Amino acid sequence: MLARSGDTIGEYAGRDMSNTALFTDQQKLSTEAVFYFSSPIDGLDRLSYYERSKLHPFVVVATQAEDNVLAIWRKETVTTLSIVLGLIVLIGFTGNYLVSELARRRRMALALAAREADFRLLAEQSSDIVMRIGTDAKIEYASPSTEKVLGWPAERLQNTPALAGIHPDDAALVQRAVTVLRNGHELEARIVYRAQHRTKVEVWIETALRATRSSKTGLVDGAVAISRDVTRQRILETELAALATTDALTGLGNRREFDKKLEEEWLRARREQTILSLLMIDVDHFKKFNDKYGHPLGDNCLRMIGRFLASRTKRPADLAVRYGGEEFAVILPNTDAHGCATLAEELRAGIEGLRIAHAAHPSSDVVTISVGAAAIMPSDGDLQACTLSPPPIGLYTNQRETVIKLSWQRKFHLFGLQWRIYTVNAKAPIRGLAYEVRFGSVTAFPNALTPRPVYTR
Repeated sequence: MLARSGDTIGEYAGRDMSNTALFTDQQKLSTEAVFYFSSPIDGLDRLSYYERSKLHPFVVVATQAEDNVLAIWRKETVTTLSIVLGLIVLIGFTGNYLVSELARRRRMALALAAREADFRLLAEQSSDIVMRIGTDAKIEYASPSTEKVLGWPAERLQNTPALAGIHPDDAALVQRAVTVLRNGHELEARIVYRAQHRTKVEVWIETALRATRSSKTGLVDGAVAISRDVTRQRILETELAALATTDALTGLGNRREFDKKLEEEWLRARREQTILSLLMIDVDHFKKFNDKYGHPLGDNCLRMIGRFLASRTKRPADLAVRYGGEEFAVILPNTDAHGCATLAEELRAGIEGLRIAHAAHPSSDVVTISVGAAAIMPSDGDLQACTLSPPPIGLYTNQRETVIKLSWQRKFHLFGLQWRIYTVNAKAPIRGLAYEVRFGSVTAFPNALTPRPVYTR
């Protein structure tokens, strides 16, 4: 070896290289080529390139250790393999996710199909109407029960306005409910309205509405309506309400109806600043009538009096009720003291004119009544807040204008008002009952009247 790069101290110069493969096999080798060998100097596998000089007996060898030559390739290979392996893992996870997602969606599709089949089974077999209503307020789906409830086949109702056929008086109510759901202010609504049957019969419908939202945008995309025929129920409710507020014996309103009506008319009169009048009627000596004739005839007497009172309360706002036992009451909205007194006298004379025999009556041979009256313009206080402040009693007879002395009185309460019932002295020309109430600072009958025969029995 003549020289070696990097050999600054001449450690390798002069070594005998004749026994190496480069020279022993030189007859087999070309003048220049790539040559692999194990270095006799450092024992490393080397990759080299050699070339023989054409002018001189020299061989030049350029060599690198195999590991150094392959280091860059190995590094790039490791990087590439890492990327490839990462991509393979990512593709594996992605593929697994896609497969599982496809399987899940397939299961969901099967479940959805099963649920849709169940829904259609329920919708088609249910007696209630099931509808799908779009944002344009048109029917997108209707169950077959529409033909039973409304008389129209389901296919005839599709793509028709959902509000068609609703009674004009209820259309605004239904429209408000639909608008509230469409704007997203509420998710559910329940309404009761009247609808037109195909045969022109009016039916009552109760509908539960629920807004639906798009799975993509989250906005309201329509509503589901479940409707049922409640006509029979409304009829029963009306009948039940009538029974709850009607006296079974006389057919007049009962105490419940009286309480409700009196409070309503009191508030109305206070709001409109009109006069509210009230008549309290008591059948004279009715216990003696029952003792004399028996309860069946006593009931018949009360029926006759009830029919008479009903015939004389002709205005829609007037109400005659059986207050309890042999006591009746008449509420007269927007009636002044004079009109109230006039009606009281008509009722007294009319009942006496029925000529219902009463042999046990101490001062008459027919059934008579006593009428108490009150007229008031309600103040700002509530009805329950009015209290009694007893004024002097003044009753006037048919014969002369004189105050009748009182021999007995009893008290009772009605709607927070204390009432006193006075009996007339037996020596007076007229016997009976007189009702007197003070509302706040206003005195009711009889002191509010000019002297005249208001209570005559």
